[in-house]
Amino acid sequence: MQLLLIHSDYIEFEAKRRTPVAEDVGEAEKAGRMEEALCAFIAVEKIDEDDVSAVVAAGAKEIASVAEQVKTKRIMLYPYAHLSSSLSSPAAAVEVLRGLQEALQEEYEVAKAPFGWYKAFRLSCKGHPLSELSRSIRVGEGAGAEAGAAAPAAAEDLPEAAEKEEVVSEALKAEAKAVSFWKIMTPDGLMADPEKFDFRGRENLGKFVNYEISKSRAVESVPPHVELMRRLELVDYEPGSDSGNMRYYPKGRLVKSLLESYVLERAADMGAMEVETPIMYDMNHPTLKKYLDRFPARQYSIEAEKRSFFLRFAACFGQFLMSHDMTLSYRSLPLKMIEMTRYSFRREQRGELVGLRRLRAFTMPDMHTLCADMAEATAEFEKQYETSISVLAEAGLELDDYEVAIRFTREFYEENREFVEGLVGIVNKPVLIEMWEERFFYFVLKFEFNFVDALDKASALSTVQIDVENADRYEIDYADAAGALRRPVILHCSPSGAIERLMFALLEKAHRVSVEGKVPMLATWISPTQVRVIPVAERHLARALEVAGAIGFRTDVDDRDETVGKKIRDAGREWIPYVVVIGDQELESGKLAVTVRAESQPKKPYKVEMAPEELKARIGSETAGKPWKRLPLPVKLSERPRFI
Repeated sequence: MQLLLIHSDYIEFEAKRRTPVAEDVGEAEKAGRMEEALCAFIAVEKIDEDDVSAVVAAGAKEIASVAEQVKTKRIMLYPYAHLSSSLSSPAAAVEVLRGLQEALQEEYEVAKAPFGWYKAFRLSCKGHPLSELSRSIRVGEGAGAEAGAAAPAAAEDLPEAAEKEEVVSEALKAEAKAVSFWKIMTPDGLMADPEKFDFRGRENLGKFVNYEISKSRAVESVPPHVELMRRLELVDYEPGSDSGNMRYYPKGRLVKSLLESYVLERAADMGAMEVETPIMYDMNHPTLKKYLDRFPARQYSIEAEKRSFFLRFAACFGQFLMSHDMTLSYRSLPLKMIEMTRYSFRREQRGELVGLRRLRAFTMPDMHTLCADMAEATAEFEKQYETSISVLAEAGLELDDYEVAIRFTREFYEENREFVEGLVGIVNKPVLIEMWEERFFYFVLKFEFNFVDALDKASALSTVQIDVENADRYEIDYADAAGALRRPVILHCSPSGAIERLMFALLEKAHRVSVEGKVPMLATWISPTQVRVIPVAERHLARALEVAGAIGFRTDVDDRDETVGKKIRDAGREWIPYVVVIGDQELESGKLAVTVRAESQPKKPYKVEMAPEELKARIGSETAGKPWKRLPLPVKLSERPRFI
């Protein structure tokens, strides 16, 4: 069970609409208010179903303990599924919630919000040191810990001891023991110890450094992008699958597909050939078994026909096996292959799984470059480094939005000092350096662009690595100018990082922009709806549909029986780049009243008058060179289903 405990001046709620799993409640139970109360937001998890009575007892004890600390006799129990990605069945959740109510009401005034209803609520948090606490209830493990402690908010489905023994690579074991030297390198090539570096004006870099050095990956609360991905009807948890496997609604699938297409096009511009490889491999294949031990990831394993298989965690081995079978000449180098892996699988630890930030099934653009030698490899590395900066910028992330980490062995650095310093010079800002005395993995150099979210957790996006092992392991050869067989140096590149993680970063940035008092939005080319046309009255609907057809692109029409004000607010909540209102004046003039989101401020919409062809030309210039897909939902909003 996951608990978020808020000591409040007041909490009030109103149940608006039931979901298919809603509990039956009377009218009086659909709304409530409680003052000077401890509000317990609760997510009941799969693991809780093993012993409901014990979970109720432990949960009630913990809630009562906090109520005593904050000196209140009033408790509001509020079901809140967003605290976990591993939810119990609805029946078990209701049983636990009712059990908590019964256990606590002997000594406290207890109210409970109904389970399975869409609810509006208002909450005033007191703001003292104990007013915001989180707890993870684990039967047999004690009652949990405060926010920031070791107990993660994303629950495990089963105790690890009860599962099949996990296959852990030698690289992961080595990583756990690896001793790193951490430095901050400035654009002038100087290196400083992190504890002596002045992070004023570089607070985000300071957060990233703390995250990396502490190696604390567990998530103690829900990051803002989770609410956004659901409110925008992009992505949601899939309770019918393993944790870290998501469902994508039409809008989310559109965004994801556009980003996938764009990254593939940029890779093609670099000369990469698109290939496709299997998602399942023989764990006892001689080269693959060795590679498993050299890759720092946990695998899914499958038993079939008395053989052991694993689900791929990257496209590396598929492309390496293909390269082994190819006849290669120096004339073909540098040779690039890319695959958009739908999906790659990694058994990330459950405490790290939340929203789109870290998943067990993800889409990775995985490109490999065979280079003749280290000189060619470093030249290609720099090109791919700069391309990755460009790819993120076109998606909506500028250099100031993420932090750079460059990792290498001491030997590589001493032989390539100017090259490494040049990489820092390209981004023209301080970067985190991690240096190993000896090589633990297959690479001698890698960079990552890391996004730091609202919880101060860092997530790697783009990366390139220089691999000095796998050409030998897979016996990949090319013939040089004299006809002699040589082994290439291999680059691993993901120009954007996992597509889901890129979506996570875009949503987290939008949240940050909103907190800064600006208007959040996605780039026009990936916005599910690019133009919304709003007819003022029924008599304006025909013209609205005509305008939508004339503009083209992803244009829809809000023909719902709602006020114009509500339609405009809803368009704003969907971050639609252009909103067109058509009334009598627009019918008469033929012009459009357009609100431009990119130039608006909160409560200060920027409005301009333009002809339909002018708006079409403006969107065309904004989206030029980007992939395009049609509207993912019916044009008329009245015909659309609601997914959440």
